[in-house]
Amino acid sequence: MLSKYKLNQLYFKDTQFANLMTRRIFNVLLIANPYDAFMLEDDGRIDEKIFNEYTSLSLRYPPRFTQVSTEEEAFAQLEKVSFDLVICMPSTGDNDSFDIGRHIKSKYEHIPIVILTPFSHGITKRIINEDLSAFEYVFCWLGNTDLLLSIIKLIEDKMNLEHDVAEVGVQLILLVEDGIRFYSSILPNLYKFVLKQSQEFSTEALNAHQRTLRMRGRPKIVLARTYEEAMAIYTKYANNILGIITDVRFPRVERGKKDSLAGIKLCAEVRKRDEFVPLIIQSSESANAAYAIKYGASFIDKNSKKMDVDLRRIVADDFGFGDFIFRNPDTLEEIARVRNLKELQNILFAIPAESLLYHIRRNHVSRWLYSRAMFPVAEFLRPITWNSLQDVDAHRKIIFEAIIKYRKMKNQGVVAVFKRDRFDRYSNFARIGEGSLGGKGRGLAFIDNMVKRYPEFGEFENAQVAIPKTLVLCTDVFDEFMDTNNLYQVALSDADDDTILKYFLKAKLPDSLIEDFFTFFDVVKAPLAIRSSSLLEDSHYQPFAGIYNTYMIPYLDDRYEMLRMLSDAIKGVYASVYFKDSKAYMQATSNVIDQEKMAVILQEVVGNQYGERYYPSMSGVARSLNYYPIGDEKAEEGTVNLALGLGKYIVDGGMTLRFSPYHPHQILQTSEMEIALKETQTHFYALDLKNVGENFSIDDGFNLLKLHVKEAEKDGALRYIASTYDPHDQVIRDGLYPGGRKVITFANILQHDVFPLAHILQLVLRYSEQEMRRPVEIEFAATMSREQDKTGIFYLLQIRPIVDSKDVLDEDISTIPTDEILLRSNNSLGHGVINDVYDIVYVKTDGYSASNNQTIAWEIEKMNQQFIAEGKNYVLVGPGRWGSSDTWLGIPVKWPHISAARVIVEAGLTNYRVDPSQGTHFFQNLTSFGVGYFTINAFMNDGIYNQTFLNDQPAVEETKFLRHVRFERPIIVKMNGKKKLGVVLMP
Repeated sequence: MLSKYKLNQLYFKDTQFANLMTRRIFNVLLIANPYDAFMLEDDGRIDEKIFNEYTSLSLRYPPRFTQVSTEEEAFAQLEKVSFDLVICMPSTGDNDSFDIGRHIKSKYEHIPIVILTPFSHGITKRIINEDLSAFEYVFCWLGNTDLLLSIIKLIEDKMNLEHDVAEVGVQLILLVEDGIRFYSSILPNLYKFVLKQSQEFSTEALNAHQRTLRMRGRPKIVLARTYEEAMAIYTKYANNILGIITDVRFPRVERGKKDSLAGIKLCAEVRKRDEFVPLIIQSSESANAAYAIKYGASFIDKNSKKMDVDLRRIVADDFGFGDFIFRNPDTLEEIARVRNLKELQNILFAIPAESLLYHIRRNHVSRWLYSRAMFPVAEFLRPITWNSLQDVDAHRKIIFEAIIKYRKMKNQGVVAVFKRDRFDRYSNFARIGEGSLGGKGRGLAFIDNMVKRYPEFGEFENAQVAIPKTLVLCTDVFDEFMDTNNLYQVALSDADDDTILKYFLKAKLPDSLIEDFFTFFDVVKAPLAIRSSSLLEDSHYQPFAGIYNTYMIPYLDDRYEMLRMLSDAIKGVYASVYFKDSKAYMQATSNVIDQEKMAVILQEVVGNQYGERYYPSMSGVARSLNYYPIGDEKAEEGTVNLALGLGKYIVDGGMTLRFSPYHPHQILQTSEMEIALKETQTHFYALDLKNVGENFSIDDGFNLLKLHVKEAEKDGALRYIASTYDPHDQVIRDGLYPGGRKVITFANILQHDVFPLAHILQLVLRYSEQEMRRPVEIEFAATMSREQDKTGIFYLLQIRPIVDSKDVLDEDISTIPTDEILLRSNNSLGHGVINDVYDIVYVKTDGYSASNNQTIAWEIEKMNQQFIAEGKNYVLVGPGRWGSSDTWLGIPVKWPHISAARVIVEAGLTNYRVDPSQGTHFFQNLTSFGVGYFTINAFMNDGIYNQTFLNDQPAVEETKFLRHVRFERPIIVKMNGKKKLGVVLMP
């Protein structure tokens, strides 16, 4: 039977509260003589009273009142301002507001007009004989500004009713009453109650903005004054009625007069169609109480002094407001009470079957959910009635699953305010503090929201797409930490990194965080990554990638030990803002360091635990623009670098597997055996779970292990990731076989689609580029299940824009004659024209040896500092891979050491051919600062490098390994990124 409601296929679409209550009353015209208006205001301004009324109920958009006393003034105002409502107060004087109202209606028929009369005998008599067809409602003023609020809300509800019910199934309360005096006092009472209630249930919202929006999902109140009107509303909205409150004696149009039992007939008619909808009968004749019993309605005596109180109590109990109370069906005693969804979920399986049955039969659960504006679950549970599914336990399961599904969906894509009692395993993303989330934090919130908006991400059979559980300490926590510990003085001084770190570690984080962290540990129960998320980082135009530290800490059962490690890591990230490299980088990008503020992201580390170490099955970086397309790949299809283990390996420029998500079968590195053995990953990073951070240092990798791939084989982590080299047959076979070297090819995932990685990456790149309106770079990680079931979870860790220089190159670079060219690359990265560079720095090739690469790096750093000091730029040429952490592959510079270079050239030597390298953080910076990046192997006729010309020029400075040449006139650089061509012209 359960299969009929396939729960795993259940897709709850989140309610778009912003689309509800879209039609509002903003401007009200009040026509009254000065005396009545004064009485109305009771010498206080109406605006002010209404405003206070609105704010106390967290409502937005209080209306503005304009007051006039004559017909001329009224028309003059109507011509100037567009009014949404006109209120007339009739007086006994000569200017008759009934007539004024009718005149206004004849000219402005779309504006609702309401009559507000003081309560006196004379007026009551007049109303009986007046033609009131021009007016929406007549109300009776009892000196209470609540009434004005109710008039406005009643008319707004009427304007929005049809749309909001159709849109999400908003509920309504039907009030049937023709006595002006009575509905003028019931309505303010009802509205006050419903608005107060919706204020309380809006706590299910996860932040303040959502809370005000949720208020729009509150039940609407609809007033009917005749039997026919009430029946028409009931018939049209029968499925969305929370309850009906009716008088007994009111008009039936077909009879042309009042019917003394109209309300009873209405109840009888409704009961025929729905045996459980709550009914309340109000009457001044106590004999009618007998009818109430007959139709299962509650009875309220209109003569009672505490009529309001009775009404509020009954509405709260019967219409699904307030707490949900499970009762014993025989005695109606309370068995249990739940205040919110979480409590309902926790208690569901403990409720006695007969009690649950009683409530399911009467639709109580879905009514309670409706009254709290949880439309998706309510809509889903409503049709699953006792008649359709006669099994209490199946009901428990369905309600339980639906709540879980709903809570997961609600938490996704929302930055919730962290609340200890509410953060649990369905929470996804929360923040502590009121400041900014910083660059990475915003990026994560954005991806989380994107995954929620596109249902395709949820449609993979064996894969989930998500972000890791995340808690952000906003920038105001950083400010408080810096101020209370007086850290600015040491931070902005020239002290070395270790000293700065020492001061920061001694400082104290706010105490209020301790309990919050404990709650977070209890929910996550996994190692944590503590990442920087600064204001400037990943901002659209200046990525600060990889400048600040990211620490990881193991999960420990000892909460206090864990707290100590976490605090150290947070302080370490804070301190890294003021480390030497960061200051150099700030200077290079002309930012002011004291504008930098740091938010910190605490995030569950993606991975599996293997004994004393922890790492993911794969990590990667994907970019939506590929400036190195090979074969039939296209630049706009993007590129991915994939590795086993933690992503630090990729960031450090390790050997990764590169592929295009649209061509996962064509992989250059595994196309030939020789290349595959030489150019695939041999090491990987894992988190050392034994290291509890006693040796906390400025190096954020102090507790990471760099391990050989063989270790992952022992861990059993290579199941779908490796191929096996068979030395006898000299072939590489996809999959794991005993003996033979394991080669990290990801073959089963990319070639045989065991896990839909390529497909997920296509979606992610396509949608994020579409949403960001520019090329993006994404960091991700994935874990494959330890069971043999081929399932896995793909986690998005970060997104940032790739800033593209838009200079369009019209001319064809390839036709420039050779004798005008200093450097030409047929494999260049970068796009645009640079025409303000006069200097070139190159590594001398005579007697060059890779063993000197570290020394060369230090010399370059010195020269670079001079360029920064003079505010100049240069072209840098050298052998091998720039920025490689392996000194045999190239010169191990970091970005701050070469930050003044505008073009960087990797030039091959005869014994030292270079392949274009990419994928390090370093390159993210190159592309974002529009730095050109050339690969040239001139000895193989791949490009031009006119070194003889350079050697003939006088040097500004020459060291053992470097020469620096300066020209009188600029050397012009032209690059075409789509065609991958780049040239540096002779001066």
